[in-house]
Amino acid sequence: MASINYYLDKPDKKGFTPIHLRINCNGRQLKISIGQKVKPENFDKVSQKITGTTLESKKINHYLDFLRERADEFLHHSNKKTFIQDEVKNVLNEHIKNYKENSFVNIVKEQISLYGKPFTFVDLFAGAGGFSEGFLQAEHNNKFFDFVVANDINENCELTHVVRYNHQLGLDAEFLKQDITEPDFLDNLLEKIDGKKIDVVCGGPPCQSFSLAGKRKKFDKKDDLFSHYLEVIKVLQPKYFVMENVKGILTKEKGKIKELIIKEINSIVDIKEIPTLTSFIKKVRVESNSFLLDSIIKRVELEKLLEKDKESGKADFINFVENRFRKLTPKIADYKTSKTDENINTIRHGFNLLSRAKEWEKLKRDIIKEKDFCNIDSDNFVNAFTDFITEISSENVISKIENAFKILKVENIYKKDCDDIITALKIYTTSFDESIEILKSHCNKSQKKELETILESIRLYKIEKPFVANASNYGVPQNRERVLFIGCRKDQKYISEIPATVSEEEKVTIFEALYDLDFIGNNQEAHRYELVDISTQYNGTAKKMAKLLKKRRIDGKPISKGGKSFAEWSRKGRLIERFKPQTKPFYVRNTEALENGEKYFDILNNHKTSNQNETVVERLGVILKNGDYKKAQPELEKLGLSTNKRNYNVLKPDEQSSTIMTIADDYIHYNSPRSLTVREMARLQSFDDSFVFQGKRSTGGNNRKTEVPQYTLVGNAVPPLLARAVASEILKNIK
Repeated sequence: MASINYYLDKPDKKGFTPIHLRINCNGRQLKISIGQKVKPENFDKVSQKITGTTLESKKINHYLDFLRERADEFLHHSNKKTFIQDEVKNVLNEHIKNYKENSFVNIVKEQISLYGKPFTFVDLFAGAGGFSEGFLQAEHNNKFFDFVVANDINENCELTHVVRYNHQLGLDAEFLKQDITEPDFLDNLLEKIDGKKIDVVCGGPPCQSFSLAGKRKKFDKKDDLFSHYLEVIKVLQPKYFVMENVKGILTKEKGKIKELIIKEINSIVDIKEIPTLTSFIKKVRVESNSFLLDSIIKRVELEKLLEKDKESGKADFINFVENRFRKLTPKIADYKTSKTDENINTIRHGFNLLSRAKEWEKLKRDIIKEKDFCNIDSDNFVNAFTDFITEISSENVISKIENAFKILKVENIYKKDCDDIITALKIYTTSFDESIEILKSHCNKSQKKELETILESIRLYKIEKPFVANASNYGVPQNRERVLFIGCRKDQKYISEIPATVSEEEKVTIFEALYDLDFIGNNQEAHRYELVDISTQYNGTAKKMAKLLKKRRIDGKPISKGGKSFAEWSRKGRLIERFKPQTKPFYVRNTEALENGEKYFDILNNHKTSNQNETVVERLGVILKNGDYKKAQPELEKLGLSTNKRNYNVLKPDEQSSTIMTIADDYIHYNSPRSLTVREMARLQSFDDSFVFQGKRSTGGNNRKTEVPQYTLVGNAVPPLLARAVASEILKNIK
């Protein structure tokens, strides 16, 4: 075992003493200058630390710990057993040089257009930043993207963004850490955007809990995210927006949810064209039911209101309908009945509830958050919560008002007036398209034709159907299928699909992605690359494995001359020249560590294996040998190694991986009985090695609800090369 400590050399003329790292092993000594000086009285030889609590002393102490950790790791925890002095010196000097070059670089606060035409983008539900990475890799005919704002609700998402885009790349991209459903979200987003025109919005709001007719059966925290995403689109009105989701959304409720999503997107209107529509409705109004058509006008005009004005617009709508009821009340009930009848009171109080929609929505949102936080589901509490949230919904209030009207004994002469009030209230809760369908019922044949022409110009976005994208078609070594809804503004060229960049035979294999990282074993961590010799590591199959390696373009397309392997691209980085990093990659434990300058500047990051016990390693070995979990189960049972775990995915070196999820233990490396590191999973997602995932490596139990550790950041991300293909196609077509 080698001993590792620090000592002070002779002071210079100013009284500062250089700090040296000293390694003693088998009677031999190695001394290395670490490039840091200190006054002797400020160095504690026992603790081996700088005294004091200043930010500068914290940074130096972190640096001392960092170097000691790297020396200990190299000497005591690597696969090598013997070292020569020059080898140790070179490795440690590499860490020292890397740290000194990058630890005090300032953030660049402004994105300067060096060449070409920049288009702006915003990344919602950003997570680690898969969309952001892909958009910053894209370039076409001197057109490229400038990153304006990212949004997510988790602190580690923000930390990963700040380190990557603000510190490392030196961009001035903002991050908004806020729930998109909160009332002031749009105001805060607009403040971050700071008056810039946004050309593209991307993001993946969950739509899984959608059900038909806008009902929310589960009242899951994620229920309303899609509609709030569309609210952002309505306000920003980008040239294109990209909405990513799971493939299962296409078949949910026999495809009707997909149709609902498309219908909602097609309901986004060009507010500049609303006056044309309202003028048309006023013409129809002369010949038809003026009250209902006035209701439709008010509903249509809600579309042009900013979020901050919408509540007063909705209240105005309810007051308009309520005034109709007030005038009708003396005709359908005497004075005493109007004050005491349960049904009249239901109608009257129903209007009160509807006019306070903002307050009820806030209450509903808070209840859903608490319900989610307390895991209320599949228990004796859930029905009571669901019933209450259902009770306060606008749809349910209107349903009770409608039922109250039915129970009232109203003379036939006034029944149509009652029906009109109910229809007007239903118009209040309908989508734009549903309001138009009611309008059509009041139009004659020629008016319907004129209306269709108006609707052609009033629909702001065109989308006919979603596109299913398999990440492996875009140079990603993973069969990850995702649905893309691409909204194209009416003044832009229509995009219906994203062309593949590789054919079936050209797809990137797992071996191409991971072979150069295969130099660590169980419970090990590496901070620098080591040479992987395929001929010695694979013996009889070396030629077969070597043939899997291909020279490729950035997008994965094989080329005969030039190019780089997938692993080489991962190490070099795929960002366009304009976004050349200002510092080398670094890792921090948390936001406080970032503020204190406690950065870990390593050549390789996020490459640590799990500490799996002997039984688990033996189990993984049996599964790896059989090549499949199900095939291995009889042998596992025979050896007493069976487990309740539902599945293990054995990676096949000459294939693509299945969809990378958030739990590393679900995967077995193709060459050794171990799970994958964060860096290996990031490679399978097509993240560059320079993209460092910050914070905790993993988490478990209830913490999974609130924490987004490294493995979750990787597993939930959009593969950057898929995002790059999307961004490139937009750049080809954007005006």
